[in-house]
Amino acid sequence: MGCNTQPLGTLVHTILLPVIALVVWTLVVLGWMVRVRAAAVKAKGIDIMNRRGGRGQDLEKLIEPAAAWPAHNYAHLVEQPTLFYAVCLALAFAGLGSGTAVWLAWAYVALRVAHSFEQNIANRIRIRATLFLLSSAVLAALALLAGWRVVEAA
Repeated sequence: MGCNTQPLGTLVHTILLPVIALVVWTLVVLGWMVRVRAAAVKAKGIDIMNRRGGRGQDLEKLIEPAAAWPAHNYAHLVEQPTLFYAVCLALAFAGLGSGTAVWLAWAYVALRVAHSFEQNIANRIRIRATLFLLSSAVLAALALLAGWRVVEAA
């Protein structure tokens, strides 16, 4: 029984590629956030080296709204994608991460990257929401597929 027609090592590497891609993208957005925030702080003449305490949200009161968009996106990339990572790792460890699962994983990554560009550049709520809902649906499909494959393999 089961869907495992490739050696375990191949499956693990295949399903892990989109995981690694999303981690790398998250780090790119982190750099984007730092660059945009640093420029916003400099433009406002804020001396952050001599400030004490506070949170990122406190800075948002002092800078232009668009300068906070990459920070919001970075937060989004460390929220829901944790479910994506868990599902992909479960598939990898079970040796079931092939075919449709890999396509769904790449679709999720592509939608999250598109969401990042939209949120960080134009931030149109309607488009962002659509991308978020689509990526959530793909994640749900991936989770259901993973559950089905694990039950089928048992």
